[in-house]
Amino acid sequence: MIEDVVKHSLSFPSNSKMLIFGGGFTGQHIAKVARQLGANVLCSRRELNKEGADFAFDSSKKVGIPDHILNHVTHVISCIPPTKEGEDPVLNNFSEKLKAIKPNWIGYLSTTGVYGDYKGEWVTEKSFTHPKQKRSIRRLSCEKKWEALGLPVQILRLPGIYGPGRSTLEAVKSQKNLVVNKPGQVFSRVHIDDIAGAVMHLIHLFSSKTSPKIINIADNVPATNVEVMSYAANLLKIPLPPIESFDIACKNMSPMALSFWQENRRVSNHVLCKTLGYQLIHSDYKSGLTDCLKCID
Repeated sequence: MIEDVVKHSLSFPSNSKMLIFGGGFTGQHIAKVARQLGANVLCSRRELNKEGADFAFDSSKKVGIPDHILNHVTHVISCIPPTKEGEDPVLNNFSEKLKAIKPNWIGYLSTTGVYGDYKGEWVTEKSFTHPKQKRSIRRLSCEKKWEALGLPVQILRLPGIYGPGRSTLEAVKSQKNLVVNKPGQVFSRVHIDDIAGAVMHLIHLFSSKTSPKIINIADNVPATNVEVMSYAANLLKIPLPPIESFDIACKNMSPMALSFWQENRRVSNHVLCKTLGYQLIHSDYKSGLTDCLKCID
């Protein structure tokens, strides 16, 4: 819950202005937390009539935004994915303006998919990146463009994101999804609260000159699909959907769904939690799903 993140975080200085490109699930959550911590936050959506839109920015079009939006910005977060051509919409439109306003901190939300397949082994920020999925190749390319900007940029690599209203609980409750069992396959996850909490923590540390360039944001416990869905069913007090082997289930998967099962890695949060001292609000999927249960009808 947002209140938990706020209690977990330090307030912003009074002159802080945060610009968030991409006001979807993650961007909106970060915006709500930052506002409660005293920042003036402006968040983009593709259309002004969408919930949480402070200004319109359609990343599929090369368009500007009013100058007052960028005036006096101290913090920037980009949640917008690359185009199919591998270009970064924010940099394509605003790189020169960002250089001119020189924000105190920029966070680029990327993906742990850039590591590629590690056969279930742990990956750290020092692990070699060898993405095979096209979307992850594009992400890695955009990471490098943000790093080359010459501004105080941190790359935040995220695994599977979940939170209230968007978790395994909804999938289990619908009883529309089979439970896929692939022995040895695990997934790393992070609750939306810990993305927002980690962002606030990193901004505070950056102001005191603690600034690693790349940070994984993940919980402590990579887990199998069966483990997570079984726990969700237990919380809901309903039967677990049928379990099916991956060898059978994969025949009916979309190319996108199948791609998530083609890579297997455990994402280490050692830098975030040990080196930088961030305390997870939801250390594993059990804590996170218990929190999400509060919003289930």
